[in-house]
Amino acid sequence: MSDSAAAGSWAVPASVSERVAEGRAARRHTPRRALARLSGAGRDPLGILERQNATRIAELVPLRIERMSASPFAFYRGTAALQAADLGRDPHSGILVPSCGDAHVANFGFYASPQRTLVFDLNDFDEAAWAPWEWDVKRLVTSLVIGGQASSRDDAVVTDAALAAVRTYARAMDSHARRSPLLRFFEHFDVHAFADDADRKTRRVLKEAMRDARRRTAERATRRLTETLADGRMVFVEHPPAMVHGDVVSRERLHENVRRYTASANIDVRMVLSHYTESDLARRVVGVGSVGTLCGLVLFQDGDGNTLLLQAKQAGESVLVAHGGIEQPRAATDHIAAHGHGGRVVALQRILQAVSDPFLGHLRSETGDFYVRQFHDMKGSVETEVLEDRPFRAYAEACAATLARAHSQSPQAALVAGYIGTGRVVGEALLEWAYAYAALSRSDYDSFVAAHRGTADPA
Repeated sequence: MSDSAAAGSWAVPASVSERVAEGRAARRHTPRRALARLSGAGRDPLGILERQNATRIAELVPLRIERMSASPFAFYRGTAALQAADLGRDPHSGILVPSCGDAHVANFGFYASPQRTLVFDLNDFDEAAWAPWEWDVKRLVTSLVIGGQASSRDDAVVTDAALAAVRTYARAMDSHARRSPLLRFFEHFDVHAFADDADRKTRRVLKEAMRDARRRTAERATRRLTETLADGRMVFVEHPPAMVHGDVVSRERLHENVRRYTASANIDVRMVLSHYTESDLARRVVGVGSVGTLCGLVLFQDGDGNTLLLQAKQAGESVLVAHGGIEQPRAATDHIAAHGHGGRVVALQRILQAVSDPFLGHLRSETGDFYVRQFHDMKGSVETEVLEDRPFRAYAEACAATLARAHSQSPQAALVAGYIGTGRVVGEALLEWAYAYAALSRSDYDSFVAAHRGTADPA
């Protein structure tokens, strides 16, 4: 193509100010106050959960019920599908961004960077997909309300923390949108700087959480979860039902599945893996809502007793699509067609996190799609229910700033910033929605506990 022909088809991309104006214009078809509307019509909460249970490992369903019955917040953690279905019936902005899909406050935390420093970010992407930006924010704010109520906080404290989170998200989105895409890419939430600038109580909480995270290493997990046989082979110690060895077929397929995963990993990781051999496989129960899906731990060792622990977790269709009904971009559906839902999880994790586990990978096997990551690589979190009020608000703002950094990777970041504005109107709307949804979730929880009384796993 000649230079003149190329010039004839070239146009200057829209500027940030033009995109911000486009975001403001989006208020005409969905006013910001409309985000407060919770329809509540046509709901089948227990039906959705029962249909999910029907696809899980049957012997683990009672354990899932037990974990979700533990508290209203535990129930909320396990009901991303329920909330997606409810969000799908409500008005939304129509501005889609790569979304976590399960951005409640317990899904933020610490983990090790490739440089072995501790970072703070989102850490769960099973439900990640493209969705309206406010769906993640609503899940975060509602988790603050439910968590605050569960810890008997004064309502004024909960409201203050929730509104502060939305305002922080709004300011951060505006700030990120006005930077170049390259600067946004390299941006990260500096939890160390945040802790140093925080008040004394917040600083103490964060420093303690970081110390705990640094102790949660794969080496410690190996010592706790394995034993060495007479021939020198290391194997997992069973603790039914949370940890059991895989069946014969799974063990026979292990080498092939490792090969498939390795093919998806970066070349430097493949080289590291070449030093090890697989020594054992076990099925491990994880999380709350994920209980009953297939999750395996794979133990590798070399000739000198050095080990590597990888976790392979089953990945299904995102609830944002299956229950929220959000049509995905063509590039996303093409990627899933080529690499499965494990590929989707890995791709969106890499987009949304500032830095990611270098061992991230995926595979498709006879039993489904899976994504793979390191196990217990300094992963830790802050227990919000034990926080005092001031650290509770500070932590809410830290999570909101982190979520904004993730969403700002989207080309739609300036539209989001323009739509939100200062965050005052949106904050009031999302707070109203969150309180209404917290009440709805509590009603669902009571119905769930009543329906399953006596069926939880006694173990």
